[in-house]
Amino acid sequence: MRESPYPMVSVEEALAIISHQVAPLPAGSGLLQEALGLVLAEDVRAPADQPPFPASIVDGFALRAADGDLPRRLIGEQMAGYVANLAVGPGAAVRITTGAPLPAGADAVVMVERADEAEGWVTPHPGQDLRTGLGIRAVGADVQAGQRVLAAGQALGPAELGMLASLGMARAPVHRRPVVGVFSTGDELVEPGQPLGPGQIYDSNRPALLAAAAAAGGQPLDLGIIADQPGLLEQALSAALARAEILVTSGGVSMGELDLLKPLLARWGTVHFGRVQMKPGKPLTFATLLAHEASDLPPRPVFALPGNPVSSLVTFQLFVRPAIRRMLGFTQTGLPRVQATLGHEFRLDPERPEFHRVTLSREHGRTVARSTGSQASSRLLSATGASGLLVLEQGEGLLPAGAERPVLMLNDVWLSE
Repeated sequence: MRESPYPMVSVEEALAIISHQVAPLPAGSGLLQEALGLVLAEDVRAPADQPPFPASIVDGFALRAADGDLPRRLIGEQMAGYVANLAVGPGAAVRITTGAPLPAGADAVVMVERADEAEGWVTPHPGQDLRTGLGIRAVGADVQAGQRVLAAGQALGPAELGMLASLGMARAPVHRRPVVGVFSTGDELVEPGQPLGPGQIYDSNRPALLAAAAAAGGQPLDLGIIADQPGLLEQALSAALARAEILVTSGGVSMGELDLLKPLLARWGTVHFGRVQMKPGKPLTFATLLAHEASDLPPRPVFALPGNPVSSLVTFQLFVRPAIRRMLGFTQTGLPRVQATLGHEFRLDPERPEFHRVTLSREHGRTVARSTGSQASSRLLSATGASGLLVLEQGEGLLPAGAERPVLMLNDVWLSE
């Protein structure tokens, strides 16, 4: 029997190797409308006080608190967006809207619901706490000049993007999205939508991996299907390294006569591991290659995934996704983990730890995991609708219903009771 020259590494060892070889991309300047989900590369400090002027926080009347609840004559109005030439003296008031600058002389704002207006006069309702500062947002009340408002390493969500916009920033200092090139290998593969010939199948891996790359935060690059021919494979690999910052392939990494990719990676660069002790996905290969011989760029990480659809997707989620997230600048790069109760028996594998596709539900206050059915690595149906990957240790026999094991979450859909 043909033997692999690569020692078997554990999942933990493989992840440590990848983390050592992959670094965050250099910082760039990204437009706010394109920065959702990106990570700040440096701290952001406020250039000025917010608000820059005392402003009303309600619709009402700007006046002097010292005049108490006596009637005031309305001398004008101050709306948001400009500064009216008004000064509030004793016995006077100005109509004001939310966000509008406070007129000179005024030191309080009474809500319109707490005052009566008639024939050019306004009278505050008696008994309210009419004090200096009422209804006013002071200069710097929200943010003070020089204050750190966002920290390096923070992911940009809707609130963070709004914060940057409030500071007048149209761009953000972020780690940009890595270009993730994906190609499939195999003479048997055909593009979906085209007729199948004898012995051919549709390429499901590439569409799935491109979508997974986008979901992880990468910029997917479709590099097509490459036939199992040495010349074509070398041309494709060279072109891919020139365009992609991280390369993902599927197929060509097992021990068959036409599994040509792994030897090519070994000739062109460094194969850091060629087998992982896991089920599914044992033939997973990770290498680093220079974009070209004279390149001064860091070596490109290359993930050669198994050709079976489920193995391809599972290894992407466990190994490629963390690499993409690390390049984006995230510090927590793995899949979220929850503890789940087994809803039925699960058989352990005596040779390898298994990442079993499961659905999750909330039952009687517990998170319950159930298998998606046959776990054959060719059966993509076992991954459709899966909530997560149940982590089963290597071992003999059955795990009973009611036992607890960790599940790596594949989506952020909340569980329903």
